[in-house]
Amino acid sequence: MDFDYTDEQEQLRDAVRRWVDKGYGFERRQQIVKKQGGFSAEAWTEMAELGLMGLAVSDAHGGMGFGPVEAMVVMEELGRGLVLEPYAPVALVAASILAHSKAPQAAERLAAIADGSQRIVLAHQERAARYRLNHVTTTASSASGSWTISGAKSVVPTGAHAHAFIVPARVEGAVDDASGIALFLVDRAAAGVKLRGYPTQDGACAAELSLADTPAVQLLPAGEAFGVLELAADVAIAALCAEAVGAMDKLLGITAEYLNTRKQFGVPIASFQALRHRMSDMKMQLELARSMSYFATLKLAAPAAERRRALSQAKVQLGQSMRFVGQQSIQLHGGIGVTEEYSAGHYFKRLTVIEMSFGDTLHHLGEVSARMHDTAGVFA
Repeated sequence: MDFDYTDEQEQLRDAVRRWVDKGYGFERRQQIVKKQGGFSAEAWTEMAELGLMGLAVSDAHGGMGFGPVEAMVVMEELGRGLVLEPYAPVALVAASILAHSKAPQAAERLAAIADGSQRIVLAHQERAARYRLNHVTTTASSASGSWTISGAKSVVPTGAHAHAFIVPARVEGAVDDASGIALFLVDRAAAGVKLRGYPTQDGACAAELSLADTPAVQLLPAGEAFGVLELAADVAIAALCAEAVGAMDKLLGITAEYLNTRKQFGVPIASFQALRHRMSDMKMQLELARSMSYFATLKLAAPAAERRRALSQAKVQLGQSMRFVGQQSIQLHGGIGVTEEYSAGHYFKRLTVIEMSFGDTLHHLGEVSARMHDTAGVFA
């Protein structure tokens, strides 16, 4: 199998890396966290001007129509720069859902995502769901052809800066019945919408979303919605895996530079054999993670059962690698590694948040175990 990037993909990587290195340095990121609440409209505009927002949107809606590999390339570079703005939740996850909808509003919103004028995010998490997509207590009801939604969603990415939300809501069935879930579009300015924003551990921002008889537009009906929701979650996991690879790669470089600079007994501590062994172990974990990130991206086009298992396998390996690389980096740095002014600790924080997003390692380990047999019952 050929793992080399095409010339076009390399050019995309170079363009994003140049912007991250020159336009999104650590000092600017710190200013965004401290003075702008974890989101910069200016940085968002800059990414849109690079054409990144339309990367996964079809050319019929003003995008470029690129695939998962190009998205992986972009996410790795954004991970290297610890970019706070919600690129994947909007341009990849929400766009993937809207692309499956036949509602007229879906086409309009896709075009708005592609040109960077609107931020639309998936608001799916609920209390007590424990990463289960089918656990939905938010309800939707229809009267005279119009829908209204009531319920609450938690940890909505960049919630206070979003223009609209894609909300899974139950139209029938019990709390865990996947077939009774539909997907709706809710405008932030709609009646009954309440948002409570807050900073997250990694310096970004999220919000609690409350809906009370809120007008909504149905994007996908029950019976069709849950499969699309699962696909969107897998798109998110693949994006997180790629971002984590970029972050770990950068963190490994920062740690190597520190070991070559810090001296004890008159020599750089990078010359100590025990520390060199630890760096080798970190590099091995990074490469394992990179391989599984590739695997996750390439499996996004596979049948649903195969895709879901592959993405869970990737998330398990990434979870183990992120924890190892993050912890070892901080230990090798010593006290400076957790100071606010030094970047290493911020990479560790972001890796920790990624590990907890869309299912932690233990959750996905359970998913892998449950899916060890294919639909024919043959051990795979």
